Amino acid sequence: GSVITWGSPQHGGDSSAVQHQLRNVQQVEATFGAFAAILSDGSVITWGNPQSGGDSSAVQHQLRNVQQVQASMGAFAAILSDGSVITWGSPQHGGDSSAV
Repeated sequence: GSVITWGSPQHGGDSSAVQHQLRNVQQVEATFGAFAAILSDGSVITWGNPQSGGDSSAVQHQLRNVQQVQASMGAFAAILSDGSVITWGSPQHGGDSSAV
């Protein structure tokens, strides 16, 4: 499917920067200020407030074969097909899992 967004740009209401990538969407999850969409090819597209997980560029190369995404108030966790977990977003809300 495709995605249509509206509302406050500071909270993910403006997806125009990634709209062309939002095709074959299987699932959408949200933090307080951002969205993450899993596409049918297992990749993830994010948009919204960078501090709330809207910027996944630091882990984008790892977001392949994503099976599921879960969200906290300010971070996302993606479960990959091999069982590993990739996190991004606010460290205070679980976006940095490097210690575990």
